[in-house]
This record gives sequence, structure tokens and C-alpha cells, in this order.
Amino acid sequence: MDFPVTFHLFGKTILAHPLFEAAGIFIGMRFYFYLKRKSKEKMSFNTSAAVLIGATAGALIGSKLIGNLENPIRLLEHFDLKTIWTNNTIVGGLAFGIIGVEWAKKIVGHKESTGDLIVYPLILAMIIGRIGCFLTGIHEETYGIPTDFIFGMHLGDQFLRHPVALYEIAFLILLWIVLKIIQNTKKYPSGFVFQLFMVSYFSFRLLLDFIKPRVEILGNLGTIQVVCIAVIFYYFLKFRKTKFVTSH
Repeated sequence: MDFPVTFHLFGKTILAHPLFEAAGIFIGMRFYFYLKRKSKEKMSFNTSAAVLIGATAGALIGSKLIGNLENPIRLLEHFDLKTIWTNNTIVGGLAFGIIGVEWAKKIVGHKESTGDLIVYPLILAMIIGRIGCFLTGIHEETYGIPTDFIFGMHLGDQFLRHPVALYEIAFLILLWIVLKIIQNTKKYPSGFVFQLFMVSYFSFRLLLDFIKPRVEILGNLGTIQVVCIAVIFYYFLKFRKTKFVTSH
């Protein structure tokens, strides 16, 4: 396979990543609305709209902010709007998306958790997006460092590299299965599955980024890893308040 994989649409050559990213968002949203129609938990239109707007705004701001802060020196030396707009990361999107949702819920006075329903559509969208990351190879910053490990692959240059996008796809599939098993036990309150997803994914990304090129900003940690630690700490505090359902 030659990297990057491209598609020719309307006379233009387009990288696989943005196409798969768009497809992932579209399919994930359709899956979410399908699950929402089947769900017994109903929210008012105002609450649903507020949560959607909060999540979208937070995710957009966070993905751009953290994406650009991955390499703050380069940002300062080569400041331009095109680069700022194209830099993004799912880690920032998830972290700030939560902030946006919580802010929106406070405005409309909604106190119940709204996260569990979005978990599997989100995982599906991320898997599809990561396929695009893999097909783009080294031409976007979603590849691993050189390695002689058995899974090393040529991703567009002379080095064998960790195919981190494939690692993430495998992890997300496994996480889907584990979360489904946990959810089917029905021993946990609403919102617990989403919290577990967030802790699991951010823990995985904290470790995964050690085998990805990064700019170290705090010890040997990159910007994304610092965000991961903050999110993990936040959710561990929430876990302490979780009340399990016991059967008699």
C-alpha cells in the first residue's frame, strides 16, 4: 500500500483523512439519533438543543486549541489562520466538549447525566476517523515513532513506524465490547458508562502518545498527555461519588 491514500473528487485530489473524518461524524450522528429514538430516556427539545450546541462549541474550540498547543513554539514562529484552523485533536474536542455540555446543562437547569447514549456513536465515529488517519500515513501528525517492533509498518517514508491509528482502532473495538458487557449488568447509575469511556480512552491516549512524535512541555509529557492527566483526575473524583446498584 502506498501512502498517503488519496481520492479524486470534482477534479481535486483529497487526502483520505478529511473524507473519513466527515463520514465518521455523519454516520456517528445518524447512529446517535437512531439510539435516541429507541431510548426510554426523553429530554425536552430545549435541553437537547442546549446540550448539542454546548458539545459542538466546546469540541470545536477544544480541538483547535489543544491541537495548536501541541507545538506552541511552531505556532508562535509560523502564525497563520490556515494552520490554526487545520490543527485539531480528538483529545481537546472530547475534553472541552464535556465543559460545553456541563455549561449548557447548567443554563437550562438539567441535572441528570446525558452521556451514556453518545458513547457508542462516538466510538464508531472515532474508529472511522482513525481509518482515515492510518490511510494518510505520515502526511498528517497521526503516526508513530520509528520502531523495530513486529507491528512496525512503512507509512510513507523509509522508516518502520508504529501504526498508532491501528492500535487505537483495536483498542476502541475492545472498549466497545467491554463497555457493553458492563452496561448490560445494569448495576451502575446513568452516566457511568460515559465516565468509564472517558477514563479508559484518555488513559490509553496518555500511554499511546509516548510512541508518537511530540513536543515535550512538562517533563517528558506532551500537551495532549497533560490534558489526559487532567481529565483522568477529574473523572476519578466523579467516580468517588458513584453509587452502585445492589441486588438483593
